[in-house]
Amino acid sequence: MARFLAAEARAAGLDVPAFRSPPRVSGAARTIRRMGDGAVVSIRIRGRSSEEVAADMIEGIVIANRLAPAVAAPMRERLRASVAPVDIDLTLPDDGAADPRPTRNLAAHARMAERQTQAA
Repeated sequence: MARFLAAEARAAGLDVPAFRSPPRVSGAARTIRRMGDGAVVSIRIRGRSSEEVAADMIEGIVIANRLAPAVAAPMRERLRASVAPVDIDLTLPDDGAADPRPTRNLAAHARMAERQTQAA
């Protein structure tokens, strides 16, 4: 997840903070430490869903880059899309006809993840 978010953040021209787990502050779900030329986002992973962890990582990127609210909202959506599960139906209809649904072009990292999943 961190790699996909980092790649998308870099593609958008953002600085990518370092990610670590767990936070040093007891009971905290997310902490952010600013350093000289970057930031460290610490996320609690245990006992949380992947959606909660992703949301904290995304918010860490937004905060570390000090994005204005008008820029932050679309950036959150862009980052969320980079780690969202992709629903792909790889089966053909029974009659052998072409699938009437429009084809969705996948990003390179999604195609790679799809191939790795099929190989496993």
